[in-house]
Amino acid sequence: MGDFLRFEVMITPILIQIVFWLAVIVCIVAGIMIIVTGEDAANRAGGVALLVLGPIVARIYAEILIVLFRINDHLRHIDHNTARTPG
Repeated sequence: MGDFLRFEVMITPILIQIVFWLAVIVCIVAGIMIIVTGEDAANRAGGVALLVLGPIVARIYAEILIVLFRINDHLRHIDHNTARTPG
């Protein structure tokens, strides 16, 4: 609990994963709705594009954010391993 209160443990990567799955669900539902309610081929093609590309874009965005947090974790380990002990 002390690490959490000192911001040593990050909860944002977990939140990023939750937001990613919500974005995937929204893309799938919206893509299907656009396909079903689309009046012409352009709307249906947009729905298919959202259905296919939406989750991919959401995944790429989530991965970029998580990589930033992993870089932070690795830098903390490097700092811990190279810290000089007094004496």
